[in-house]
Amino acid sequence: MNSDPDFHSSDVFAVRKMKLAQMRTSGFDPFRQNCPQTHSSSQAIATYTDDSDPIFSVAGRIVIFRDMGKAAFIKLLDRDGKIQVYVSQNDVGETVYAAFKKFDIGDIVGVTGPLFKTKTQEITVRAKAITLVSKSLRPLPEKWHGLTNDDQIYRQRYLDLIVNPTSRDRAIKRTQMIREIRKFLWAREYTEVETPMLHHIAGGAAAKPFVTHMNALDHDFYLRIALELYLKRMLVAGFDRVFEIGRVFRNEGLSRKHNPEFTMIELYQAYADHFTMMELVQNLILHLATTVLGSTTITRYDGVTIELGGEWRQANYADLVTEALRDPLWFTKSREEKLQTCQQHAIQVDPNAEDFEITNAVYSKLVEPNLINPTFVLQLPKELCPLAKLNQNNPKYLDVFELCINGQEIAPAYSEQNDPILQRQMFESQIGEDAQNLDNDFLLALEYGMPPAGGMGIGIDRLTVLLTGSENIRDVILFPSLKPE
Repeated sequence: MNSDPDFHSSDVFAVRKMKLAQMRTSGFDPFRQNCPQTHSSSQAIATYTDDSDPIFSVAGRIVIFRDMGKAAFIKLLDRDGKIQVYVSQNDVGETVYAAFKKFDIGDIVGVTGPLFKTKTQEITVRAKAITLVSKSLRPLPEKWHGLTNDDQIYRQRYLDLIVNPTSRDRAIKRTQMIREIRKFLWAREYTEVETPMLHHIAGGAAAKPFVTHMNALDHDFYLRIALELYLKRMLVAGFDRVFEIGRVFRNEGLSRKHNPEFTMIELYQAYADHFTMMELVQNLILHLATTVLGSTTITRYDGVTIELGGEWRQANYADLVTEALRDPLWFTKSREEKLQTCQQHAIQVDPNAEDFEITNAVYSKLVEPNLINPTFVLQLPKELCPLAKLNQNNPKYLDVFELCINGQEIAPAYSEQNDPILQRQMFESQIGEDAQNLDNDFLLALEYGMPPAGGMGIGIDRLTVLLTGSENIRDVILFPSLKPE
């Protein structure tokens, strides 16, 4: 059968609609039925014993239908997985069985009966009653092979989750990860808070925002590009350990690493620094690997393995750049010489770029993609982040790290800037003459005093890509951003 969503086989569709009409004519409407469950598939299977004969009620979607005349085996898919059901005319009666024979793959049914083991030792429900509670009018993709067209996978994720076990497993692991992140932080006395998604000023990160208009206030707002500035206000308020998991919006390109709408966790801890965050993120990721995956070894989609249980390297940003270029004199060269080197390495750089932007283009092209095993990149140039503290030994650099795994940034973390005068200067330097984008309300809060703190952000989508070994960020977002058909 064609997997094109516009081709649903008009004959099959018409036949199923006719079946539904016949049911309604006879006085039975599946959409007015219900079937309370006593167990999910895994719960029922786990409860089975050879010496007991309890009655179970399970429900799910028919995904396999093997007809054997006056009996049939079907398999139901529910939230936990699949369970086999044996339906026979002797058990359910001639009338019910005749109706059952008209059920289709994709229909949702409820079944009640005891469990038994087949000759192949598969635990199976012996149906004593079976009820159709939702009629599937369109056929599922053919022969349980799943979807192969990426566009259909992303547009019709509900079908992908029905027929692709890998996609279903990824979705479940993502929810387990978020649950374990919360448990991990709650155990360390962090408080979860919620902050506004609509901001007067697009602040907290360097990104292009989405703009919307609030009619009630007759004012334009920005969808947040970061959670940082409101969470720091909570530090000022005396909440010493805070975190938020929420949606963030950046009106930038689509790629296998970026979706304009994504989920992020940011956390801040008073009386801490970026070294505190270093220990925290390593323990958090190892906790997720052991509790959700059951292993510290990740196997990527292409067979490459990443070991999280070994040493996590620490390296300075400048050293990594000179190492990648095999040029220890890089930072003493003129701007023109650096631009010429970029040309030789096919690194695209704006001819008018600042010196630090040229170096960062080299880092993005030659360094970060090759950091496969866990690496903390330390001492980034001060121009890259106006919200972090300057390094006391060398104020050209920041007390920050970027944790890179699998060739991409997983978690940046800072020793947070809490000097309101320096913070104002760094903001003003960043925005130039664009004074209306200065967040004076945040600076006012800082002037009341914010304790020294460490802070960190983690993209939940990228973390899920890493831990599930996925190829594309769209694979781990249930409904990624797509152009309308």
